[in-house]
Amino acid sequence: MTDDNGELKNYLDEEDRLKEWPSKRNKGKSQQLVLEYMASKFYQEVKYTEKEVNALLNQYHTFNDPALLRREMVERKLLARMRDGSADWRPSVSE
Repeated sequence: MTDDNGELKNYLDEEDRLKEWPSKRNKGKSQQLVLEYMASKFYQEVKYTEKEVNALLNQYHTFNDPALLRREMVERKLLARMRDGSADWRPSVSE
């Protein structure tokens, strides 16, 4: 998904951190956009512990809910997760 009209900037602060979770009123388009932005902060194919995922997400958002972001990214397949929850990673495009 591209951000052709600059919509992502509406959700970022002056340090390019996500400052709020978009509402669903626009059918989730803004949510997908911010989740893709957050997923871009992860290296592809690098396995991260839950603690590392939370630390990375906390660097790039200000509303203190890394669990929401992590869950949504996994649900939308922007992050993959081991069945036992021991690791998350950003899948390659072909996965």
